[in-house]
Amino acid sequence: MSYTYEEYDVVVIGAGHAGCEAALATARLGFQTLIFTVSIDSIAMMPCNPNIGGSSKGHLVKEVDALGGEMGKNIDKTYIQSKMLNLSKGPAVHSLRAQADKQDYSREMRKVLENTENLILKQGEIAEVLVEEGKVKGVRTASDAIYPCKMVIMCTGTYLQARCIYGNVSNHTGPNGLAAANLLTKNLVDLGIEIRRFKTGTPARVDKRTIDFDKMMEQKGDDKIVPFSFTNKAEDIEKEQVSCWLTYTNEETHKIIMDNIDRSPLYSGDIKGTGPRYCPSIEDKVVRFADKERHQVFLEPEGNYTNEMYIGGMSSSLPEDVQYAMYHTVPGLEHATIVRNAYAIEYDCINPIQLKPSLEFKDIDGFFSAGQANGSSGYEEAAAQGIIAGINAARKLSGKEPIVLDRSQAYIGVLIDDLITKGTNEPYRMMTSRAEYRLLLRQDNADLRLTEIGYEVGLIDQERYEAFCRKKELIEKEVNRLKKTTVGTGKKVQEFLKLQNSTLLQSGSTIAELLKRPELSYDLLAEIDKERPVLPEDVCEQVNINLKYDGYIQRQMRQVAQFKKLEKKKIPENIDYDEVYSLRKEALQKLKEFRPTSVGQASRISGVSPTDISVLLIYLEKIKNEKNEKSLRNGGLV
Repeated sequence: MSYTYEEYDVVVIGAGHAGCEAALATARLGFQTLIFTVSIDSIAMMPCNPNIGGSSKGHLVKEVDALGGEMGKNIDKTYIQSKMLNLSKGPAVHSLRAQADKQDYSREMRKVLENTENLILKQGEIAEVLVEEGKVKGVRTASDAIYPCKMVIMCTGTYLQARCIYGNVSNHTGPNGLAAANLLTKNLVDLGIEIRRFKTGTPARVDKRTIDFDKMMEQKGDDKIVPFSFTNKAEDIEKEQVSCWLTYTNEETHKIIMDNIDRSPLYSGDIKGTGPRYCPSIEDKVVRFADKERHQVFLEPEGNYTNEMYIGGMSSSLPEDVQYAMYHTVPGLEHATIVRNAYAIEYDCINPIQLKPSLEFKDIDGFFSAGQANGSSGYEEAAAQGIIAGINAARKLSGKEPIVLDRSQAYIGVLIDDLITKGTNEPYRMMTSRAEYRLLLRQDNADLRLTEIGYEVGLIDQERYEAFCRKKELIEKEVNRLKKTTVGTGKKVQEFLKLQNSTLLQSGSTIAELLKRPELSYDLLAEIDKERPVLPEDVCEQVNINLKYDGYIQRQMRQVAQFKKLEKKKIPENIDYDEVYSLRKEALQKLKEFRPTSVGQASRISGVSPTDISVLLIYLEKIKNEKNEKSLRNGGLV
């Protein structure tokens, strides 16, 4: 017998990284939100790598923070090592990465959720999303309790019909042995949602006391801390950091793997799900990159209060005895004791092309989906989708248009556009190479790109917004000053340039022009800049980058202007593509399947050619003209 409880505005299914951001967004925007999780103890859990950020993923975390999300603030509270990656390259690919105390990270996020107004946590499994006439009406739990609601956000992660496998051991559980969510998939299929089966994996954890660190290379954190959250200053979050360690596999490791490859569920056929291309298991690496004599292995602490160490780079689904044998060939791990075996995990997820850019299902009103349920991988990709789904569920409740970030605005825009426009046949991972305008989408300027939107939405408070406006004004004022400030060919200037191995001046120059020289920087030029004001460090950073890369930035901005022309050309929802004559058959099929919202999105669909776009543009212009003519006739003007 079922029981019906009070109605909520929003129900969020799952309290992983996507679910937390989604629920916090809707609750903070004033809507009564109920978030379900299979285990209250698994809130914001990190079942795999113990870190937040990394190449391109750090950009996502910064963007979530700029919109008013929680992930950046939470990792700033709970990091145990912080490092800026790719510093030898340009600022477009600099990415912040922090090791987390996994238990602290989960505990702190739970504390935030439990103390957020309008937000209720509940342990339980959702068995059914209740839909009537194409519209969400509520959810039903495994215990047959019904919770009416107006919006549902599905953030099920890797829990849907999850199965953990290593060797011939197969456990129908979620990650870390937690209960799987076995009931919802059937309901999704009944609702007409296309389901896929994906796979990911995790390496073993070993006891720190059994590791010989003398045989490894120490990897320390940065002396200069850069916070993830724009609300924090470095001096406020500085702490003593722990070290990570680097070692390598070798020929013996690879031989053990190849000798036992037939025992791997990946190669025996026991695992059916598609795994991530860019985060392969160690057996995949050895098979696919047979020419490589060794692969990197990182030993990363799981937290301050545990001896567990994570063996980064060696995820596996090989049997337990093979795991012991191969790990023991790695320098420093010869006598390592395994605390948790490595395993692969299979799970159900949706085909994301069924979603609108708002992350709402095209055919089910009020039903949103975010995170690994959409076929992505990673905590950061999940959080990014979660905050967008939460914002848009709240805006739908308010009768407002959804927030859609395009590819020129944010990595979040690239991530969501890739998923809903191109789909994915494997767990999708964000990479800097996926962003066409990455010089504009740097992690250091995420606040300048997105805080205005976060404020408009209602997730950025007045105090933070005013601080942002002051920062923006200082940057603009200083850039303009440097463009007008000139230096001559005097002795002090020439001696300074000579000391910096920079070409001497033949005539006067602005400081802005000098800043474009690769060997000079804003800080160095302070020596010959008599009028330089005292400015915050983050303002100085933006001034330096904006002027040093001005030519490249202007070029990308021109490219963005062309891109936005196609993005602004909207396609009517009720368009009949059969009436668009001269479309190729493949394009016709793809446009009907994807139902793009703009010509720009249509142009990125695989199988739609530039010629097809030209045909579509002509058709849209034709129906626009016909509509205008009809409007004039109806008005009695013609």
